[in-house]
Amino acid sequence: MFKYMKYIVLTIVAVVLVSCNGNSSNESTDDSTNQVDKSLELYGNTQGTTYAILCNDPIALNKQEVDDMLHDFDMALSGYVDSSVLTLLNNLSAGKYTYDDPHAYFNRCYEMALDVYTETKGAFDPTVYPLVDGWGFMKNVENVPDSAVVDSLRALVGFKNGHHFEFNYTVSAQGDTVPASSITKKTPGAKLDFNAIAQGLAVDVLAEELEERGAQNYFVEIGGEIRVKGVNSEGELWRIGIDKPIENSTEETRVLQEVVHVDNRSIATSGSYRKFYEKDGIKYSHTLNPKTGYPVRHSLLSATVVAPSCAIADAMATAFMVMGPEEAIAYLENRNTYKLEAYLIFINEHDEYETYYTTGFGDM
Repeated sequence: MFKYMKYIVLTIVAVVLVSCNGNSSNESTDDSTNQVDKSLELYGNTQGTTYAILCNDPIALNKQEVDDMLHDFDMALSGYVDSSVLTLLNNLSAGKYTYDDPHAYFNRCYEMALDVYTETKGAFDPTVYPLVDGWGFMKNVENVPDSAVVDSLRALVGFKNGHHFEFNYTVSAQGDTVPASSITKKTPGAKLDFNAIAQGLAVDVLAEELEERGAQNYFVEIGGEIRVKGVNSEGELWRIGIDKPIENSTEETRVLQEVVHVDNRSIATSGSYRKFYEKDGIKYSHTLNPKTGYPVRHSLLSATVVAPSCAIADAMATAFMVMGPEEAIAYLENRNTYKLEAYLIFINEHDEYETYYTTGFGDM
């Protein structure tokens, strides 16, 4: 269950996704037959949340195939499956850990996470697990650790390759660098939390499978992480709604801040305004800064990121929530290696809502 562990709440919703008419099929009740002559709709449960797949092309895919893919994904990256690659690595005291990764889900996630960690100078850091656990966020415990505890946990943080974990590589006969299926865990107590990237990667995996089967017009969503291509059943670009950051809002009371039209891109939102607890009059956000060990105290309420990869959109939205508005804006305007589009909502010095968005996001 990835979403339960995740310390950033994703608040992106899809609106006016597809016109559900008599020509659409609902695969949630039919696991056995492939759909080849009509549009496709698949719904189910995964990773502690739900998924939805809509496709307006005559492809063959059924719910059981999707569920099997997501099961294989969980066997690599779920922290709630006792026999998953991730859980076994986290439970290892120290030493070399050799594992099977037949679909390369774990290796792919690890490599992408390492790239984002480097790109964001540690704002995105999967080794934050001990801190998240120490603050009680994984079990919804209102536990404010003292500075000595925070310092001891912070010593376990740092995703630089070769520090707490060393991802091993081999070199093929052609000279290409190929990841081997082994990791050396150097620090007892160090653990990984891929929840801020893995769910986005699961969306990418499903979208890639759709395209391999010929899909050119589709919508894939897991727990609010979205990737779309082409048009919906009405022949229009997919429309995605972004929540206005309102504390204690529910499904019934949520208000949309914006609606964007997206094509052949992924979109993810992270926000700090719903996940926090209050202790002795102080609000503690569930967004932790891996560098300090403490919850962030800046004014950024939510970050929506559009990228070709849903994994990158997911991870960078989380990184921006750690950075805060000034650093996130500086990154987008001066670096932006991944060529992201973004929409930030924050509180300004006048205690008012303010937004920042890239030019490309405005065009959407």
